Amino acid sequence: MEALIQVILAAGRTGVDLALYTLLPIMVVMLALMKLLDAWGVLALVARVLSPLLKPFGIPGLGIFAAVKMLLVSFAAPVATFALMGQGGTSRRHIAATVAMILVMTQANVSFPLAAFGLDVGISLLTSVIGGLLAAAVTYHWLTPKTGWDDETFPAEAPDTSPHKGKNPIRILSDGGLEGLKIVVNSIPMLILALCCVNALKASGAIIGLTALLAPVLALIGLPEAAVLPLITKFIAGGTAFMAITMDLIQQGSLTALELNRMVGFATNPLDIVGVALFASAHPRVAEVMRPALLGACMGLLVRGTIHLLLY
Repeated sequence: MEALIQVILAAGRTGVDLALYTLLPIMVVMLALMKLLDAWGVLALVARVLSPLLKPFGIPGLGIFAAVKMLLVSFAAPVATFALMGQGGTSRRHIAATVAMILVMTQANVSFPLAAFGLDVGISLLTSVIGGLLAAAVTYHWLTPKTGWDDETFPAEAPDTSPHKGKNPIRILSDGGLEGLKIVVNSIPMLILALCCVNALKASGAIIGLTALLAPVLALIGLPEAAVLPLITKFIAGGTAFMAITMDLIQQGSLTALELNRMVGFATNPLDIVGVALFASAHPRVAEVMRPALLGACMGLLVRGTIHLLLY
């Protein structure tokens, strides 16, 4: 029982630390800024301008904001855009396509730190765009129903329907920051549960068994046994945990820069328990489209990961 308590406490400390010192600052600032841009009508204008260019892939105008923030800010930053898409009336087909795209793209908070350990950031960004757009197109055209999911549209005249009408900029920023705080608080339980699973696997010795089981499969694509732990950790606890373990393995000499670049096509993305839970918490309408978005993201991720294996 004492060992179980220690596992839970360790997961709790790590989860709360990640939520308070990584997710919270990003979410408060990003959602506050997004709310201000929304109140000024900037987002509605950009959405109208970019929508025709992104239409073949099923990405609405706001989708480009989510993509840029994923690639250049953090895996948590697009949540602010998802919240606005859910509140603003974007159709569920477009939300599903955007979520699928984001789930395939590389996380800036993981890719940039790993650049110091040999990650080719340029190639990672390029494959992110290729895989992300493919995932979006597949989700929009084949995986989502047209009937009932295409009824909503992004309002053409945002200022007329804006909930911020009559509020000063300081009040709008405060409201946006408070909403960001609520999203982070809602994500804390899943963060702790995911990290608890990883710690339990380590403590029970299950990681050793999984390594023996998966090592032959990884050997077929040129990855060593040492890659098992970071990959398993990534899909359970998220990209930040993957980054921490990978850095440690490279410093120990267990992984090389070449092996890192082969892995990142499958690993530096938010397609994991933590990422999916975080995005689903942005708005109920986002949670509704998770099933088709996940299927589309898996297809895009397979293509992106294969490109990395072929290049390296």
